[in-house]
Amino acid sequence: MRDAQVIAFSTSSSAATLPVNFECTERNLKVPKEITSFVLPLGATINMDGTALYQGVAAVFIAQVYGFNLDITQQLTIILTATLASIGTAPVPGVGIIMLVMILKAIHIPAEGIALILGVDRILDMCRTVVNITGDATVAVVVARSEGLMGKDEKK
Repeated sequence: MRDAQVIAFSTSSSAATLPVNFECTERNLKVPKEITSFVLPLGATINMDGTALYQGVAAVFIAQVYGFNLDITQQLTIILTATLASIGTAPVPGVGIIMLVMILKAIHIPAEGIALILGVDRILDMCRTVVNITGDATVAVVVARSEGLMGKDEKK
């Protein structure tokens, strides 16, 4: 997966990494094309687990800096909103910051707090993308194993 992870890190885009992710998952992990052709594009679109984790941590960090005590309802709102936002996030660089504004507004935290993390967001975005595409490949392996297709040649 190293090739796909390097591309993901350098581009911060799950969509741009998709062709290399196909190649690595099919050639190196031996997942059949019939699985990767469904799982990887779907994952690049809706599986932004790294982004959801980042948005949750960032929202709590900004709330703490501003001195807000988050009650359980606000914490659950962060979890729900970050999860839903990560599903709807486009697989392009920098869009996580836009989604973070939505999360902060949902828990009534000033959106100006994003300035606290904006300086390191690009590097974190690069790391999140690596997590996201690795997760996509992992799901492809799990699906292939559950279908008994792992390592089999799809041509018969």
